[in-house]
Amino acid sequence: MQPNSGDRRRLTPVLRAVIEISFIVFLFYSNLLMGEFTVANRNGKTFAYALNDIFTGTNFLIAMVSSLIGYVVFEYLRKKL
Repeated sequence: MQPNSGDRRRLTPVLRAVIEISFIVFLFYSNLLMGEFTVANRNGKTFAYALNDIFTGTNFLIAMVSSLIGYVVFEYLRKKL
């Protein structure tokens, strides 16, 4: 039995949103990690310390809010162009 194509079309925008938001969060955390590891490494601290330092609730909240704003802006621009 093949899946209903209507179900797939309903999930496509949701999956696209999840993928785009996840990518923006990934970029946010990779940027934080590069900056933190550079600063932390100067003082002889480890990579694990840098990871522990960037994964906080505040950083996650900032990442989610900025990724949602980014998603809305890109969707607006995508529909305008």
